[in-house]
Amino acid sequence: MSFFFTHRFRCLTSLLVVWASSNAMAAPLNLAVSNGPVSLLVYAAEGNGYFKNEGLDLHLVECSSGRSCLKLLTDGAVDLATAADLVVAINSFVRPDLAILGTLSASSHQIKLIARRSAGIASPEQMRGKRLATVQGTSAQYFLDSWLLFQGIEGRMVQHLYLPPDELGAALQRKHVDAVAIWEPLASKAVKLLGEDAFALPNPRVYTQHFNLVSTQGVVAARRPDLMKVMRALARAQQFIREQPDAAIQMLARRLNLDTAAAVTQMKEQDYRLRLDQSLVSTLSSQLRWAVREGHAKGDAELPNPLRMIEPALLREVAPSAVDAIK
Repeated sequence: MSFFFTHRFRCLTSLLVVWASSNAMAAPLNLAVSNGPVSLLVYAAEGNGYFKNEGLDLHLVECSSGRSCLKLLTDGAVDLATAADLVVAINSFVRPDLAILGTLSASSHQIKLIARRSAGIASPEQMRGKRLATVQGTSAQYFLDSWLLFQGIEGRMVQHLYLPPDELGAALQRKHVDAVAIWEPLASKAVKLLGEDAFALPNPRVYTQHFNLVSTQGVVAARRPDLMKVMRALARAQQFIREQPDAAIQMLARRLNLDTAAAVTQMKEQDYRLRLDQSLVSTLSSQLRWAVREGHAKGDAELPNPLRMIEPALLREVAPSAVDAIK
């Protein structure tokens, strides 16, 4: 009799453990996603039901920029965020627990410099003395500084202004500024606002932006099984984009309210390979030094180790060949 009750007790305990585990797994995940072509892997995984197929209850929270998405993560409002490398680098000085789980897209043309012809700008040399606006503390500012350096234009030779991302196009249209450095799809919207007055300056490969899926070490430890499902869903999305590009174009067009031609152009500018490679580490290293130089971190701050900002274990388990970053 004692054996019977002991056996039943153990079975009941096991069932309760399984039930508790399954309910913990079923807890929703919140992902802050930046509005743009950089987020197509996330859009495809959601639109095609890949997250649901993995048994995930994942909620998307839309943001206007990676910076605002990452703030939701650091504030504890979401479990995951999409953000460019530069934003992660700046925040790593005060949040050493940030963890890049994978690069969602990479592009040397995601950020553009759009000027007004009426401001007398038709070549890079004519940027001297002009009012240049961008979003402070973002990859757009890093791109602009890199672009000016490449063109041999010192920072003191131009007037820098900083505005929220959604205000840049209007400021350009109203002639409050002469040129703006901004990411897609806001760059294309600025061109549309200006019409024939718009001039897109040459865009040499001065900076390849890595746009990433980011979490914290605490979330990784607490929600590892669910994060594995997220990575598997994103891997399926990558395959979808590769095998069905026309369907992916239409998905991007609907999501960002673009015409087909614009969606085609913006997709061509992105490399949608889920990965973690050495180029991300090198870029982060440069950006950490830039952050100190530009005052985004204290001058005496110790530079974080970029390798500690990368958590490759999840992606390595899903797609071993996609991890080329040393850890």
